[in-house]
Amino acid sequence: MSIAVVILNWNGLGLLKTFLPSVVKHSAEAQIYVIDNASADDSVSFLKANYPKIKIISNSTNAGYAGGYNQGLKHVDADIYILLNNDVSVCENWLKPIIVAFDTHNDVAVIQPKILDYNKPDYFEYAGLAGGFLDICGYPYCRGRIFNTLEKDKGQYNKDTEILWASGACLIVKRKVFWDIGAFDEMYFAHQEEIDLCWRIHNSGYKIWYCHQSCVYHLGGGTLSAFHPQKTFLNFRNSLFNITKNVPSPWYVFIIFKRLLLDGLACVRFLFLGQFKHIFAVFRAHLSFYQNSFKIIKKREKALIFFKYHSTWSIVFQYFILRKKFFDDIN
Repeated sequence: MSIAVVILNWNGLGLLKTFLPSVVKHSAEAQIYVIDNASADDSVSFLKANYPKIKIISNSTNAGYAGGYNQGLKHVDADIYILLNNDVSVCENWLKPIIVAFDTHNDVAVIQPKILDYNKPDYFEYAGLAGGFLDICGYPYCRGRIFNTLEKDKGQYNKDTEILWASGACLIVKRKVFWDIGAFDEMYFAHQEEIDLCWRIHNSGYKIWYCHQSCVYHLGGGTLSAFHPQKTFLNFRNSLFNITKNVPSPWYVFIIFKRLLLDGLACVRFLFLGQFKHIFAVFRAHLSFYQNSFKIIKKREKALIFFKYHSTWSIVFQYFILRKKFFDDIN
């Protein structure tokens, strides 16, 4: 089983200097690649001067997370792709549990490690944590985080288990499945494309797996702050893309209607918080969704395999009304 650690980079010179040493030190079992998304800084020259064994793939434009990986991975020869953000530090022996998990579970196509906060190592980090899930309206949440409430790592998720989606901060996928399923959808540009990928993989009969013995530390917000309006735009729009592409037909009309109402309530909340740019971002997200709706509908699978994609009916109701802040409290 050949493994490639593939890091996508865009103007991330400072991040590469900080985080790349741990990846190189603890990834002897893998070939390391850096896909550069047309950086304007000295990222490529730094890599050539300091890491001659790393293979560099240069994209001609910044095609975002989805397009950047799709373009670059065409030049990566390995059985397993480890898609790693450039703001992630890894632990000693982080790859061995991954290899064992793939060898043990033939029906697993994607694995995610435990993702902790680089600055607060005893807490889970915002992006992915201990595996992702969805409510019936397609709102994502994670073991270790619901909305902005982060849990301390007390070993409560120290058990390997099946999850619905794996974080794009460290997404480990079988090459054959990645390409057979159609790779990332480049309409997303960035954010939640990993949810769509995992959803399609589920619909094809494979499993997504959480491996707690493998651990990484994620800085988060290295390219785009978690509170930036552009992130709000991408998350709201791409989440609508996800449910339009992947929710089974009998449910879709009901779910999209309910989702539009809840997104409206999100705007009311932004209004009370004085976050007016985020209100505009939600409106932009819906406008972009409507403009692209026919393209997205065409991407729906003709025969979706029905499975219970949601783990709760409404994470919004559970969190904001019932005040349930932790994953184990959700039902």
